[in-house]
Amino acid sequence: MMKIFSYSFQSKQALTFREKRFSLFLNKLNSLKKPIKILDIGGTQKFWNDMNFIPEEGVEILLLNLQEQETTHPCFNSTIGSATDLSEFDAKSFDIIFSNSVIEHLYNFENQIKMANEVMRVGKLFYVQCPNKYFIIEPHFNLPFFQFYPFWTKHLIMKYTKLVRGRKYNIDEIHRTHNEIKLLSYSDLLKLFPGSKIYKEKIFGLTKSFIANNMDIH
Repeated sequence: MMKIFSYSFQSKQALTFREKRFSLFLNKLNSLKKPIKILDIGGTQKFWNDMNFIPEEGVEILLLNLQEQETTHPCFNSTIGSATDLSEFDAKSFDIIFSNSVIEHLYNFENQIKMANEVMRVGKLFYVQCPNKYFIIEPHFNLPFFQFYPFWTKHLIMKYTKLVRGRKYNIDEIHRTHNEIKLLSYSDLLKLFPGSKIYKEKIFGLTKSFIANNMDIH
């Protein structure tokens, strides 16, 4: 029962942060003249629905993922593609590039550089959120400082205990997540998005995540 309560609390807390974060974006979005074309890298219509976003005329959102996403409203469309290669799109062909917790899933800094360069090339404005590498709780595993554990420690915890999200993991899953997730620091984001504003999302005075943007969110 305690585990169920803990996961439920964490989910509600995460949703609260996403809603607050999204309200900053929405305030800027509402100040722009329509029509507006948005490319959401790694997004889903469900995310926008959960944020209580109300589709309106003149706003077009293209969801870009490795797999096709379901859409049920004409405001949304889906395409298959990679965050690191947006060559199918012309420079500044979107008014806004939006991405929530994607850039830390690209395996290495070289791929993160590719994504950042493509975001700045294709979008007139951009809003890229990611967790803080140095926050005390690793957000994907919900354990203190898990991002700094050596692989063998992660392996033991994930394979033989249910401390990570209430279940055990097989060796392929452990290797994939260990290799895939590369969290970023404040200085990393300044290198990736030079000249951008870096908004710091805080909890109890500690920076939980960052938003790199040129929408004057700071």
